[in-house]
Amino acid sequence: MRDIPANLIFSCGAMLLAGWIGWGGPAAAQGYPTKPMRLIVPFAAGGSTDVVARTLGQKLSEVLGQQMVVENRPGAGGSLGAEAAAKAAPDGYTLLLGTSGTLAINPNLYAKALYDPVRDFAPVALLGSTAYLLLVHPSVPAATLQEFVALARSKPGQFNYGSAGNGSTGHLVGELFKSLAGVNLTHVPYKGQAPAMADLIGGQIHALFEPVGTALPQVRAGKVKALGITGTKRSSLAPEIPTLAESGVANYDATAWFAVVAPSGTPGDIVARLNGEINKLLRTPDMQAKLVAQQVEPLPPATPEQLGAHIRAEVAKWAKVVKDSGARVD
Repeated sequence: MRDIPANLIFSCGAMLLAGWIGWGGPAAAQGYPTKPMRLIVPFAAGGSTDVVARTLGQKLSEVLGQQMVVENRPGAGGSLGAEAAAKAAPDGYTLLLGTSGTLAINPNLYAKALYDPVRDFAPVALLGSTAYLLLVHPSVPAATLQEFVALARSKPGQFNYGSAGNGSTGHLVGELFKSLAGVNLTHVPYKGQAPAMADLIGGQIHALFEPVGTALPQVRAGKVKALGITGTKRSSLAPEIPTLAESGVANYDATAWFAVVAPSGTPGDIVARLNGEINKLLRTPDMQAKLVAQQVEPLPPATPEQLGAHIRAEVAKWAKVVKDSGARVD
């Protein structure tokens, strides 16, 4: 076989290296970022997701040396903002503050999915989660989760639970509970979580799955009873309340979680840089305190690969719940 000229080897190697850098090799993050960045929040200003995003955006601006503009893009339960992020240039300058709703539930729930949470996004960092409390009205003759499950099984269809609406996280958290606990509860949809809570306190409905932060004041005032929490571990906000799993509903795990993702195709070293900076921030007492103030429990630092695996598992879990419940939003 003839020897290949050294100059040709060098020339080909240089072209391959240039091509590698062009599609996101190690040189992609050199000098990044060089201009303001955008963090899309797929909900209106003022909610917990917006507050988490603005807190994170401010901290990232400080460590990256560039302004982080928080852009609220509400609509379709968060799907419109997520779609905008998915279609943005994959250059590291547009990020999405995603949630379990936008990244796991909505693509299964809406008749016309606007994006694919696995194909269209590059996972960046997992931030934290919010568990729900299973609340019942004081008139319900059950002091524990085991007693409530036994009562509901003895009177199928006679007890109900409210939610913020069809397809809401509270609705599907309840459907998962029905499936794993083997109970038949009637779903009562409301136009928002607040009217559902008002009717629970007033005794118009029997039960409700409510985010732990807004549920605790009503529990401690004696207006409702808390039978369990939906996460895999007890909440630091209410360590006295057992999880549903430890109270007999095996394998129950349902929380609302928050994560940062970027458009698919964002260079890997930029994703790694963002992951490292965000994980450093999550370990600081100040950032943890600000998350807890929004009733968001900080989660252990995760790699992009771990977040990707988490998203895929959550998509599969909620796909089954949506299918089994028949929930659908047109």
